[in-house]
Amino acid sequence: MAKATREAYGETLKELGAKIPEIVVLDADLSASTKTAVFAKAFPDRFFDTGIAEGNMMSVAAGLAASGKIPFASTFAVFGAGRAYEQIRNSICYPNLNVKVAVTHAGLTVGEDGATHQMLEDIALMRALPNMTVVVPADAAETAQVIRWAASYQEPVYIRMGRAKVEDVISPDAEFVPGKSTTLADGSDVTIMACGIMTQQALQAAKMLAEEGISARVINMSSIKPIDEEAIVKAAKETGAIVTCEEHTVMGGLGSAVAEVVVRQCPVPMAMVGTEDVFGQSGKASEVLKVYGLTPEHIALEAKKLVEAK
Repeated sequence: MAKATREAYGETLKELGAKIPEIVVLDADLSASTKTAVFAKAFPDRFFDTGIAEGNMMSVAAGLAASGKIPFASTFAVFGAGRAYEQIRNSICYPNLNVKVAVTHAGLTVGEDGATHQMLEDIALMRALPNMTVVVPADAAETAQVIRWAASYQEPVYIRMGRAKVEDVISPDAEFVPGKSTTLADGSDVTIMACGIMTQQALQAAKMLAEEGISARVINMSSIKPIDEEAIVKAAKETGAIVTCEEHTVMGGLGSAVAEVVVRQCPVPMAMVGTEDVFGQSGKASEVLKVYGLTPEHIALEAKKLVEAK
């Protein structure tokens, strides 16, 4: 059943809160939207609403981590990775503190909120920071596994979640392991690597390609940093072409991370599906995705071009 990753986040925080008393949650006046309100209702003495002061929230989270707590700091991606970048860099990553920056409403699927809220650069920003692990879960089940893992991990983590509902693509029993990907469909002609909501789009694209006799491997690459270099090289050698898909700019995100591995270890033709050096625009989420080519049809087209060019 389709469910937003942010909903799984709130539910899992509540679950973990009952088991791990060191967990505290901070939010910047958006708890109803980020779903941290679920935790706040269950554990009001361990929830801190810092107001619309995201930089301060990250600094408070750093202090709590230095005091032995396990803070999850949440807001929309544009405010977390954007407005609070300096505090994340200098107060969290530089001292390598145990803070989980868990943001929601990332990417184009914020929809009607428009370009100011459609964060398309955050993976690039967070991936560049030393000590930061970057994860983009594909669905609700994987989100729950990521949050459970993050609570047990003792260093900074950036978790990118969305507003829109996404289809179930990952088994609820699948364990999240940083630096490891999940192959959702095997194939021999081309590999499609995706993260977040684009994983469901990639699976649909593979079905379209199969109807044209093209065998596409689909890999869910939720761990952006560290990335699964072994799976990337294996795919490059076995399929000879790679398409990356992300609800993010093609500059500095998943596509760049994959290309960095490919160019160094096994150069093959690549295509990147994402936004092309532009801001977003207001509209229904499904319509905005179409405008920017973040659709199964566009993924299939790019994959077909690579296969035909072999």
